[in-house]
Amino acid sequence: MKASSHLLIIGILTTLAACSTQETKQDLNGAKNVGPQQAAPATPDTPQASGQNPAMTLTKAGKKLNLVRIMDGAACKNDFEGVKGSFLLYADPSDIERIKREKGAKIFGDFEAKIQTFSEEVLQQAVNATTLAEDPFALGKDEAREKLARQLSLNFQKAAVAAIANFEKETTLSIDIAAFPPSLIFYQQGCVAALDEPDGAETTGTKP
Repeated sequence: MKASSHLLIIGILTTLAACSTQETKQDLNGAKNVGPQQAAPATPDTPQASGQNPAMTLTKAGKKLNLVRIMDGAACKNDFEGVKGSFLLYADPSDIERIKREKGAKIFGDFEAKIQTFSEEVLQQAVNATTLAEDPFALGKDEAREKLARQLSLNFQKAAVAAIANFEKETTLSIDIAAFPPSLIFYQQGCVAALDEPDGAETTGTKP
């Protein structure tokens, strides 16, 4: 069976005091605010914060980007192996304000569609590049899961470079997207079947 992937923008993760961020949440509309605690800042080399909370900001090319969305994604490498989890979308609030003034708030709906499309492709590339088979040299399940999460996150970051650059050139909106390792669930014995199960069904994946 052909490998498949899907990735859906599902919500806003950040609750910040700045007016620009509040307006961002309205422009990138339709999501539930889940209000996580603020975590330590990160750079593109370390997009995830320590613990279970994602970094609320990161710095890219001298710009401070704010976490504005969480995307829920999944992809299968083959019938048996694959991954699902959360992917974090960061954007420059000053770019958002400028684009709103120049083009209006409705343009962000088009941006969401573009981001969802290329993120889906990036996730599939990352999964295809990741060795998801059981690691015989890992010192236990925890280490094996951590290795998989690091490998998938790095492959996602590499695969996203060109797609993000093209998006930024076309839209003038500075963004970054990163996998969130604590959320990742890996499948090694039935990816396609697991992803076809209804929400809430029991799965056999491994979660770091």
